[in-house]
Amino acid sequence: MAIGDPDGPDPAAGARGQRALDLLDKAIDLQSPLVRKNIARARQRNPEATPAQVIRTLERMYVSALTGTGAAVGGTAAAPGVGTGVALALSAGEALSSLELSTLFALSVAEVHGVPIDELERRRTIVMGILLGGSGSATIASVAERTGQHWGRQVVAKVPVETLRQINRILGRNFVTKYGTKQGIIVLGRVAPFGIGAVIGGGANAAISALSVRASRRAFGPPPPSWPGLMAGTPPTSEQSPG
Repeated sequence: MAIGDPDGPDPAAGARGQRALDLLDKAIDLQSPLVRKNIARARQRNPEATPAQVIRTLERMYVSALTGTGAAVGGTAAAPGVGTGVALALSAGEALSSLELSTLFALSVAEVHGVPIDELERRRTIVMGILLGGSGSATIASVAERTGQHWGRQVVAKVPVETLRQINRILGRNFVTKYGTKQGIIVLGRVAPFGIGAVIGGGANAAISALSVRASRRAFGPPPPSWPGLMAGTPPTSEQSPG
């Protein structure tokens, strides 16, 4: 193949895709040890809260945090004296923060449902499946050759790790396309002048978080009636939680 062949693979696109996947793995690595602390925080005001109540609290915490970070960066980017380069840098950093918040939310909900998150491939499937919404769940069901609702319990908790690797290779390609495009639009929108960036940033992140919440409900189904596995008994405090 000749250099510069328009029909050949785009090395720059491949590099951008790999960076997106690297950010995902970084987010998973950073947030996985914080899952039980996050759940403990959600139970702090009511240690006797049911799993359903805690999941609703986790959803509110996630939507509020993600919306707030988007609006804050959008407002800063639109402030007088902030150059476009600085604004883009701020937005790029916020994209990683958004991914970390989404990762923490997805893994926390999985933990409340008693779905194992002990292996990296399982964590990748959970996070990408929820962030990709309907297309993610369709891919997971197709590759795993499983039918029925609530892939988070039916697939992630039960299929072999090698099957999860196959699922994650396909999810990874979809994640690069969807997440990269979506974040690119949001980043450019946040540098809009006169405070418009704050509206775009907060509104876009609110929409993303709402989609993730709905995807998590479809993935795991109704919350368990009582605390499963390691989450049974006395809720962990920040001091008791690992990480």
